[in-house]
Amino acid sequence: MKLLPMHERPFDLMGYGEVMLRLTPPDKDRIALSDSFSKTAGGSELNVCCGASALGLRSGIITALPDNALGQFVKNRIRFAGVSDDHLLLSNEPNARLGVYYYEMGAYPRKSSVLYDRADSSFTHLRLEDIPDFPFDKTRAFHVSGITPALGEVPRRTTLELIHRFKEQGAAISFDVNYRAALWSEEEAYRTVCQILPLVDVLFISEETSRRMMGRKGTVEEIAKGYHEEFGCQLMAMTMRQVTSPTRHSWDSMLYDAATDSFYREDPYEDIEVVDRIGSGDAYLSGVLSSLLLDLGPEKALKTGNAMAAIKNTVMGDMPVSDWKEINSIIAAHEGQQQSEMNR
Repeated sequence: MKLLPMHERPFDLMGYGEVMLRLTPPDKDRIALSDSFSKTAGGSELNVCCGASALGLRSGIITALPDNALGQFVKNRIRFAGVSDDHLLLSNEPNARLGVYYYEMGAYPRKSSVLYDRADSSFTHLRLEDIPDFPFDKTRAFHVSGITPALGEVPRRTTLELIHRFKEQGAAISFDVNYRAALWSEEEAYRTVCQILPLVDVLFISEETSRRMMGRKGTVEEIAKGYHEEFGCQLMAMTMRQVTSPTRHSWDSMLYDAATDSFYREDPYEDIEVVDRIGSGDAYLSGVLSSLLLDLGPEKALKTGNAMAAIKNTVMGDMPVSDWKEINSIIAAHEGQQQSEMNR
């Protein structure tokens, strides 16, 4: 896959997607019982852009927020994470609103759970012509997830238009299928995803989604090559999470590079002490994309993605915050390098 050179454009990575307010009860309390909630901001595409920013890349987000105190809170969090808000629309519509989700952390045998209150948010009304200062020739890569076209007809149409426009201007297209059964059916998702895949350069999908929603069969290697053979995807990353309990996960992934017909894997991160699993998949994407954009090669991309995902599971909030110093240290420890038990 050929990427535009570093510093060729103002941004290395641009994302498009909804940013939401997250409310979480303290101390693994239940939503139905808690009287207080901590608040933060997050969204799949924003999380990816935040991770890339933490790794030194220039990233920006295309989204819409209500022009009120909640919108300002989220905008401040976007800026604090080092992500550009140059292409963020503040809506003054009378019914402008910010999507909200509630996250209840589980403890075995109770699973973690999410409750959404996002219908008719300002983002779902964002059209192509509303986006400030059209950024199609300003980024080396454009990223979107399958959550975005699942939010309604307007986001679906805008997603497809943006992908076409960025592709025409030479940006690499990154797509995370990120299927959510609560948002749309497998049949509807399959039809839309199959429209998007022929335009995708870097594809992210879980093994479960490949086998269920996409109906793929065979080994993970055969599935990965199939996306290249059928749709032309140049790089394909498949993630695999094993859940022992809400607080014990193992993380693994596989990356396929069609240019060299090569597969990359490493030993999984086992028995991760999970503090907050939300955003760990997005952290993986940010590690892979950042490594590719920095021309570090697919093997380094896989290792960085896995380390980013593993670390994010141990950090509260949606957004990854790891820099290269931490990630390289985690990779070295994972490969058996002797280290002290504390950073000091």
